[in-house]
Amino acid sequence: MEGCHILGQDGRYLYLNDAAVKHNHRPREALLGKEYTEIWPGVETSELCAAIRRCMDGRGEQKVELRYLPPNGDAEWFCLDIHPMPEGVLILSRDITDQRRADLKIVDQDRSHLFQAEEKSKRAAELVVANQETLCGLQNIQALYRVDRAIAGSLDINLTLNVIVDQVRSQLAVDAAAVLLLDTNAHALMFASGTGFRSKAIERVRIPLDEERGGYDGLQSRTVRGGHLREMNSPFANLEALADEGFATLFWTPLIAKGQVNGVLEVFHRAPLEPDGNWMDFFTVLASQAAIAVDHASLFTELKQAHSQLGAAYDSTIEGWARALDLRDKETEGHSRRVTEMAMRLAQAAGMTKDELLHVRRGALLHDIGKMGVPDAILLKPDKLTDEEWVVMRKHPTLAFDLLSPIAYLRPSLDIPYCHHERWDGSGYPRGLKAEQIPLAARLFAIVDVWDALRSDRPYRLSWSVERVRENICSESGKHFDPNAADLFLRMGDDWAEEVQPPRACGSSNPVQADVSRPLYAQCDLCLEDPDCSDGSNQPRRLFLQ
Repeated sequence: MEGCHILGQDGRYLYLNDAAVKHNHRPREALLGKEYTEIWPGVETSELCAAIRRCMDGRGEQKVELRYLPPNGDAEWFCLDIHPMPEGVLILSRDITDQRRADLKIVDQDRSHLFQAEEKSKRAAELVVANQETLCGLQNIQALYRVDRAIAGSLDINLTLNVIVDQVRSQLAVDAAAVLLLDTNAHALMFASGTGFRSKAIERVRIPLDEERGGYDGLQSRTVRGGHLREMNSPFANLEALADEGFATLFWTPLIAKGQVNGVLEVFHRAPLEPDGNWMDFFTVLASQAAIAVDHASLFTELKQAHSQLGAAYDSTIEGWARALDLRDKETEGHSRRVTEMAMRLAQAAGMTKDELLHVRRGALLHDIGKMGVPDAILLKPDKLTDEEWVVMRKHPTLAFDLLSPIAYLRPSLDIPYCHHERWDGSGYPRGLKAEQIPLAARLFAIVDVWDALRSDRPYRLSWSVERVRENICSESGKHFDPNAADLFLRMGDDWAEEVQPPRACGSSNPVQADVSRPLYAQCDLCLEDPDCSDGSNQPRRLFLQ
């Protein structure tokens, strides 16, 4: 709290607040009415007295710092602001003792303190250097993090190498950087990625690894090599592509992963460069990261090729099974291929994804694979099936499920083999699924399966006309077929489905001669009344169509 003192024109105390009394170390009664020169002997020669006179003489406000030594006490310091007023002067006093004691403590420091200050200064300089090194190390770590993220987050080797050469150029403070990868077929190093070059000539670089140049053995060392280009005798230094770049310095190191050389990492600078050990070490670390990236990309490419070859082998096996099924019943040969093509087109029109279409294809090829478990005596029986034989025949979707479900690769393709005999109204088999309980692939396939059966010639009948098959599909919509699927099929027209149909005798005026070696009734579950095809009786014959 500020002390407030009011002195009259004669220098006597007219007023003091509590803080002013405290600052004077005397009771208020001992001060009021007394001249300040009486209270403070010797003050007449002080700066305080001179400041009070100047203020009373009209020279404006004055500021004085006063050191006061009270009786039986330690020295105290006050900052005094002296203001003129009609009665005399107003003095505002502020205790600054603690501040001045702190200042004096600093001033009175001995030489040991000065020595400590010098040590601190020296230590501060060391910390600055250490901080710069730490910052550089942090930047290196961040660069490695970006490289690691590029390796882990992308399987595109070109993208990853672009990130690496950018970080190499930035962190090593060089003008250009490039990665050359080993082409084992060409027995040469080929440009893969680069940054900082004035032209694209570097992209045409090809460095043969013949014995004269050291071959592969010259790349086995993990050390960094390089220096001034004019002093180097290296295939990396004598490149026509670098002639117009103005480089003065080149450093390079091989990319080695799992003991195998994958390529070379190069850095170029257009001024002399004398790197220290940390620079060399970090260059080697970045080269190791680049080698890992190339190795991972190579492994992924090999894995992708192996997966593709395995997929092709599976598909070839599936197609072989489908052909075997067709060969078992020559009258339906080509049926699996045709319904597969139609099912694919219809599924694509229904908006199925690429992966879903792949499973549709496999499921369509294998839709009757369960018939492998049906005895020939039933499957090729030249007469109507008994009720007991129909029980066996209708097990073939379940047999397909049992056969294919243990194969993880084919498990997503089970919808068609297992469910293509289910019906929209719930009267199908093997599970009696109804409406959308039936998988979409099976609902679509049921339509093309019927189309192909009715549009194909059989020994016991001619194929149906397009119009007649369309009428059948329309009439079965909501009973056998999904109405939406049937509507989609009919809206697609006929040309696309007819493209895959085999030659037929439909429309001929001559009856088709039946093959006596084949059953009059083709054994399948699609049963249709056909009043146009009679066996001599007055009752229409029931045709079981493939």
